[in-house]
Amino acid sequence: QVQLVESGGGLVQPGGSLRLSCAASEIIFSNYRMGWYRQAPGKQRDFVAASTGVGSTNYADSVKGRFTISRDNAKNTVYLQMNSLKPEDTAVYYCNAFSPGQHYWGQGTQVTVSS
Repeated sequence: QVQLVESGGGLVQPGGSLRLSCAASEIIFSNYRMGWYRQAPGKQRDFVAASTGVGSTNYADSVKGRFTISRDNAKNTVYLQMNSLKPEDTAVYYCNAFSPGQHYWGQGTQVTVSS
């Protein structure tokens, strides 16, 4: 059974940093585009960043220059380094694995940016 397990969320002050991790199991990791999405209370789930199996990346405009997605195909893990965090980054962050015809989500990890 495919599992995506996120970790690394928490409470951080504005301007601080966090690093999220997502460990995947039971998939051929390098075949999947791995992404991060987030959902704030009362809002839709939005795209944050994604990385293909060959390492190309793309980002939402709201996080460009502050967030960096990376992946380690040997460890079946994708990361999201978040710097210069703002209160508006507060949300549940979800890991996503996508390959044509297959789509999986993690359970989410809470990120709260507050003083």
